[in-house]
Amino acid sequence: MPIREWRGGPMSAMSNLRRNKPSQTGEGNGAVIPALVVVGSIGLDTIETPAARREEILGGSASYACLAARHFVRTGMVGVVGEDFGRRHVACFRRGGVDLTGLERRPGRTFRWSGVYETDMNRRRTLSTELNVFADFDPVLPDHYRSARFLFLANIAPRLQLRVLEQMRAPRLVLVDTMDLWIETAREDLRKVIRGANILTLNDSEARHLTGQHSLPAAAVILQRWGPQWVIVKKGEHGSLLCGSRGFFFMPAFPLLKVIDPTGAGDTFAGGLMGYLASRERISESDIRRAMEYGAVLASFAVERFGLEGLARLRPRDIATRCAALRRMTGGR
Repeated sequence: MPIREWRGGPMSAMSNLRRNKPSQTGEGNGAVIPALVVVGSIGLDTIETPAARREEILGGSASYACLAARHFVRTGMVGVVGEDFGRRHVACFRRGGVDLTGLERRPGRTFRWSGVYETDMNRRRTLSTELNVFADFDPVLPDHYRSARFLFLANIAPRLQLRVLEQMRAPRLVLVDTMDLWIETAREDLRKVIRGANILTLNDSEARHLTGQHSLPAAAVILQRWGPQWVIVKKGEHGSLLCGSRGFFFMPAFPLLKVIDPTGAGDTFAGGLMGYLASRERISESDIRRAMEYGAVLASFAVERFGLEGLARLRPRDIATRCAALRRMTGGR
């Protein structure tokens, strides 16, 4: 059964965080249309890092992205969980004000992932992946979600990303993420998805794998020719590279003295980026650059704690303070 309740979270109107605009309602049913819809995985992760180990904590691409984006706009989650998905996990989303109309509960077990990080946290070993109910995930959007203006297709199979795109009525901006598995096994469908994207995000190894180019700027230029207006190559602790109409732009990661758990950093970055863009009346390349700043800052909070702990209790003033610090470091105002 779908999990349908939604409650607005305690967000502030300070700065660009959660600007409340007049609500749109679904056609004839009174449902409020989320500004942003995120489609991805919701799972339970077992993570071991040099710092500690945590078992079956809330994770998944949609989880990280929604808890980042909800600071800016009403965000709808589309995903599937099993019968074992606890009330405390649902409460985490509800406290954050995430719209759960598109979250479906099915008989069976929730998606699970287990991995170990080495001292160099850029190196990670996957110990196990249990797809469980996620193996048969077939996203069907609630009717009012189909009118959302912003869509983030997180890391799911390209054929499913295409299915979601077909259900959308007239999205203003679509961001697509991917991974090496789909580059290896579903390249043709992935190329179709990329053609339908306004923004493509992927990490440095994926950009090289997909294009055959070792140079990241060269890879980004090739990917932009495939259709997206903007390509963002994520480089983990080394920041992110934008390729757009104004050339290249680099956004550093926020420097941290200690990283606890880098899981979900890329999804958090993309969720923060899309949340900020969905709060804007118009979108220029300058807005994309500012959105990358918010994405970098939100990702920095995520990696300071295990799983979603760093995002779940995050306050708007914490984000604003860290954004101001990052601007000072980079010579901005």
